Amino acid sequence: MNSLPLHRPRRLRRSSVMRATVRETRVSSDQLMMPHFVLPQANGREAIASMPGIERLGSETLVPQVEQDLRLGIRSVMLFGLAAPEHKDAVGSAASDSSGSQAEAVRRLKAEFGDDLLVVTDVCLCGYTDHGHCGIVNGKTVVNDASVDRLVEVALAHAEAGADMVAPSDMMDGRVGAIRRGLDARGLVETGVLAYSAKYASAYYGPFRDAADSSPQFGDRRSYQMDPPNVREALREVRLDDAEGADMVMVKPALAYLDVIRAVRAVTDLPLAAYNVSGEYSAVKAAAERGWLDEGSVVRENLVAMRRAGADILITYHARKALQEGWL
Repeated sequence: MNSLPLHRPRRLRRSSVMRATVRETRVSSDQLMMPHFVLPQANGREAIASMPGIERLGSETLVPQVEQDLRLGIRSVMLFGLAAPEHKDAVGSAASDSSGSQAEAVRRLKAEFGDDLLVVTDVCLCGYTDHGHCGIVNGKTVVNDASVDRLVEVALAHAEAGADMVAPSDMMDGRVGAIRRGLDARGLVETGVLAYSAKYASAYYGPFRDAADSSPQFGDRRSYQMDPPNVREALREVRLDDAEGADMVMVKPALAYLDVIRAVRAVTDLPLAAYNVSGEYSAVKAAAERGWLDEGSVVRENLVAMRRAGADILITYHARKALQEGWL
C-alpha cells in the first residue's frame, strides 16, 4: 500500500462538473469581438468565398445582424470598410469621407444600440487606395509621416461619427500619438485608441485581403509590418504605443504568436487583444468541412489558448458560431 501515490491529480478530472469547477482559464462572450466588412452601399450582403460563414454587409443590413449577435452576447464589433473601385485613389480619400462605409455603419449602429454596443473601427488606408498599401506611397515606397497625417483624418471621421474606439492597423511610426493628439484637439477625449501594436507581416492574412479587396498592387508590406521572427521588437512597439496614449494594445495574428502575447502581457497593464485572423479562421473551417477535425472542439481550444497566453479580448470570426453552438 505504501507504494501507491499520495498525489492523484486525476481526482480533479474525473467528471465534467469537477473539471469545470477547477478550470483555470475561461472564455466568455464579453471577451469576444466580432469583425465585420462593410460594403460601400447601405444594403446588400456578399459571401466571401475564402471565409465560409462570413459576409460583407451594407451598413443598413449590418444592423439586424448585430442585433442577433447582441442576443448571443457579442457586445463589441470591429468594422472594416470597403470602397467602390471607382472611389479608390492614391491617398485613400474615401477612408475619411464622413459618408463612407465605416462612418455610416458607426452612425447606424450607435443610433440603434447606443452604449449597449462597443463599436471599434479599423483605421487604415489599404481598402481605400488604388495601390492597396496602408499608407501614402512615393514611387514604390510607403512614406511614414504623410501617411500618419491621413490616418489622423480617418480616425477623426470615425470618432465624429460616434465610434467608441479607433484602431490604427497600418504600423506607421508615431500614429498612435498623432491620433490621440488629434482626437483631443477636436474635443473627442472619450474616444479610445486600440493600437495594433505588434502586427506581423503574416501569410495568414490572405482571406482578409479577399474580403476587404486590399491586396497591395506592388511589393509587400514587410517594410512597415513586423518581421515574424522578432519578439523584443514587439515589446518595444507596445511600450511606444503605451507611452503615446494607447488605451489597449493588440497582437496580430494570434495562434502563431502565442509566445508574443505572453511576452506582451508581461510588460504592460493595458488591456491586451489577440486577433484570431482570417487565415487562422479559414484553415479551421476548411479542415472541418473535410471532416479532418471537429470544428467546435478546435475553436474552443484555440480561443482558450489565446486567453491562457494572456489576451483579455479575442477578436475572432468564430465568435457568432461559437456562441450559437455552445462551443464555449
